[in-house]
Amino acid sequence: MKSPDDLVAALAAAFKSEAASPPAMTLRSGDSIDAYGPVYPFDPALDAVSDDYMNRFAVGLNYLDATSWRHYLPAFGTFALAHKGEGSNVVGALIASLRPPDRKPPRMGSLSPAQEAVIRQLLEVLAFAEDSAWQNDACQALEEWWIENPLYRPSP
Repeated sequence: MKSPDDLVAALAAAFKSEAASPPAMTLRSGDSIDAYGPVYPFDPALDAVSDDYMNRFAVGLNYLDATSWRHYLPAFGTFALAHKGEGSNVVGALIASLRPPDRKPPRMGSLSPAQEAVIRQLLEVLAFAEDSAWQNDACQALEEWWIENPLYRPSP
């Protein structure tokens, strides 16, 4: 299993192209949609990814299109590794977004093999680290979609 630092680097490398440009939909917009509000255009000052931003708008992850979702995955994964021993809306939203059913068009099905591998490794850390508060949730996500012979992932 990779060290947390190696896994953070792997997340950044696997999602480099997605993270390089602003997302089509921001977490702030996704959070607004959750409250039946408007969609806001990307604003570099208001939508800079930080722990505070993710904590404030974590629920927005559920509403993002596949490309925007992939944009935020490395930041959410990095946060999850740093805060795996705590209860957090950010980690909860991340794990929920990695559980079936997948969307149409798919989000999880849009990941490359390299991206899938690093997400699986992230979930394994959250599932099996002794200090993880997310063991049950991460194990459930792994069993449903990410391991061999998962419960709900469609066959290729």
